[in-house]
Amino acid sequence: MSTIISSLEDLRTDERWLLVQRIVCSAPFQKSNRLRELLQYIVQETLRGNAHELTEQHIGNALFHKPSNYSPLEDSSVRVHVRQLRLKLHEYFNEEGRTEPVILEIPKGSYAPNFRVIQKETPVASAVEPQPIPASAWVKKAHLPWTFCAILAALCVALGLRILIHRPQGQSGGSASAPLSWPFSQIFDARHQTILVVADSNYGMSRILSRQSGSLNQYLRQEFLSGPEVSKIGAVDTSLSEYLSHSTLTSFADVADVISLFRMAGSFQSQVLVRYPRDLRMRDLDHNNYVFIGSPGSNPWVSLLQDKLNFRESEGVVGKSAKVFANTNPLPGELPKYEGLRWTGTMGEDYATIALLPNATHDGSVLALQGLQQEGTEAAGRFLADEENRRQLMKALRISETDAASHDIWFEALIRSRTVSGAPNSTTLVAVRRIQ
Repeated sequence: MSTIISSLEDLRTDERWLLVQRIVCSAPFQKSNRLRELLQYIVQETLRGNAHELTEQHIGNALFHKPSNYSPLEDSSVRVHVRQLRLKLHEYFNEEGRTEPVILEIPKGSYAPNFRVIQKETPVASAVEPQPIPASAWVKKAHLPWTFCAILAALCVALGLRILIHRPQGQSGGSASAPLSWPFSQIFDARHQTILVVADSNYGMSRILSRQSGSLNQYLRQEFLSGPEVSKIGAVDTSLSEYLSHSTLTSFADVADVISLFRMAGSFQSQVLVRYPRDLRMRDLDHNNYVFIGSPGSNPWVSLLQDKLNFRESEGVVGKSAKVFANTNPLPGELPKYEGLRWTGTMGEDYATIALLPNATHDGSVLALQGLQQEGTEAAGRFLADEENRRQLMKALRISETDAASHDIWFEALIRSRTVSGAPNSTTLVAVRRIQ
């Protein structure tokens, strides 16, 4: 299939180009504009007879906007993206595109795609969906608090869907052309998907039931609800264990933060996705912007950032001790630790941190909103949404509007919130750190 395309109209009707359009609209390509642009560019150039020009240097200059004298030996971004593209193509043709009569490949050592006609075998039947956990055991022994959690989860999902379905096309929380305020300008942009990862309320409850501190490794292997302490609770909690292991719940605080962040995304709202932490994988952290909502006790992915932070969540006996932020290197006037609420829903003071760091591949940003309790997490989102608070934060970090517009600023901030009846009613900036 080596026909050369000579006009735009011919390109639009070419079966190879139509295949590419199906590929870029598929699920594996919804997380990265850059991969979609890369695939379309190299295919378009190939179909026009310019495959011989598709070198790493050429792609870097033409598509990645690298300077003309950049060195591919020192900058591997083109190779990294092409490698990711090969993986995504493989995923597409193994799943959604398994019935395609033509396969698109990018041979190793080349940047020009090949189109290969294949003789498709009878499609293999898709895997049988796992059978849902029978509801009878749960219904018979359900407790009122757990039922309330399920209702809250349904409301959260409905509210989130309402936001996504009813937002006007081409519109956003602000003007389509208005630049975003810092630090949102580092979190939302046209080149990246921004993934909002909410907390897993089941994980927090499971930690309390099992009296285990938990870890990201346990969480990914679904081992966070095990151990001798669970067996002491009683047979009724066998159904609870099954329910917590198979359902997806988050908190009102997370929904409030998602709504706030979605509004602050402005003209980049179409780039925003919401993910449940149990559905995330380590490879997903590459080449995207992320917002982690919740502390390690409810969103274990946040634990990946802890060694880069000065204020770190600490907990004594899980479920019995109040959580605190330990101040690793206290400055004059600061406390060695900041203790929050004993339980969510009570009155008093809670603490939260707001941290902005580079992502794993250093081509995007990760924002973490960590509250010791739900009230603190919600307060962190409220703090960032307030223009005066953002100005106060910039002043404390000693950065100007010019600095924020021209450089990536990495930082963490500790805030205090005063809460009444489970809701924060005021926030105060307590301490900041610049992260190098």
